[in-house]
Amino acid sequence: MVWSGGELVRFREVVRQYPHPVDVVSTRNDIDAFLSARYRAGNQPDVAIVPQISLIADYARRGWLQPVPAEVTRRFADQWQAMVTVDGRQYGAWVKAAHKSLVWYPADRFPEPPGTWAEFVALVRERAAAGGPAPLALGAADGWVLTDWLENLLIGFAAPGEYQGLVDGTEPWDGPLVRTALTELAAVWAIPGAFPDGIGRALITQNEESVIQVVEGRAAMVVEGDFIAAVADRFRPAGAAALSAARFPAGPRAQPLLVAGDAAMVFAGSGVGGELVEWLTRRESFRPWITAGGYLSPNTLIKPDAYGPAAARAAELSDPAGALQFDLSDQLRGSLGGPDGLGSWKILQDFLAEVTRPGAVDRACRRLVRAAAQARRETGS
Repeated sequence: MVWSGGELVRFREVVRQYPHPVDVVSTRNDIDAFLSARYRAGNQPDVAIVPQISLIADYARRGWLQPVPAEVTRRFADQWQAMVTVDGRQYGAWVKAAHKSLVWYPADRFPEPPGTWAEFVALVRERAAAGGPAPLALGAADGWVLTDWLENLLIGFAAPGEYQGLVDGTEPWDGPLVRTALTELAAVWAIPGAFPDGIGRALITQNEESVIQVVEGRAAMVVEGDFIAAVADRFRPAGAAALSAARFPAGPRAQPLLVAGDAAMVFAGSGVGGELVEWLTRRESFRPWITAGGYLSPNTLIKPDAYGPAAARAAELSDPAGALQFDLSDQLRGSLGGPDGLGSWKILQDFLAEVTRPGAVDRACRRLVRAAAQARRETGS
């Protein structure tokens, strides 16, 4: 798994309840390299938990995986099942999910952000001009924070099928959709005073620090997933109100519902792996993490009210009323999806650094096209 820090601590608390010992290994970001090396050496794990659903498809088609137990498949809505189904068989079981279409703000100091993208841009511009706290915090040192912004805008501006077309290769990375989304990003990121201490500071600010900037009143809003609630609570001064969350503003075509998640997959030939995965998807298994906060799951056995203040967000994930879209960078194969210093993560960081200069959108599109071609060569697709 890639979890570290608080997430790793919480997961170890979960598996301590399992009736058999579980050896938990965190690989941090590059889990594909770790698992591939272990498999080729013949000492692969029984179970791996991965955020990149592209790995599940790749490994299943190589014959490295076995399907998850049949009873597990019934614990998730059809849209979630489809994401981890390969050639008609389900090879993944969701153990954690993230709602990534959220804008966090202190409701005791600022009004709820507006519901449309055009209004949101106007609000950022107005607050930046007024002085006081910066309108936005941005943890741009973590490239995935920037891809989350882009993905929400791609969903909001995409015609049906265009977003997924970037994964399938039917939508060009320098086409109208990507250009529009980057142009809209620039409309916010290039606003003078949008971020505390400017773009240069944002580029060395990590996600957790951006949350602290909002908690401490140096910024009014931060765009990120449900998981930052636990960070905000950890640093919130005594007596201060918890941050509130609004949905990411709607684009002209859609209200984004961007999700991510971590799915467990069982390596072929493992007798105990399937048993562990079945246990991990039971109603009570993740109770310690749910109680601690910072956890959501699309598992329909866990009712939304179990999540307390996050119940509404949990309901949107487990029983989506409309189309949800999975994190694009976690679907992309090869280095195009990241991690640090590579692919779309690095391209978006460079775009932010250059966003006030003419031609920034064109340069970003050219880099995305080259990175996509490189990823195809890496994966032979």
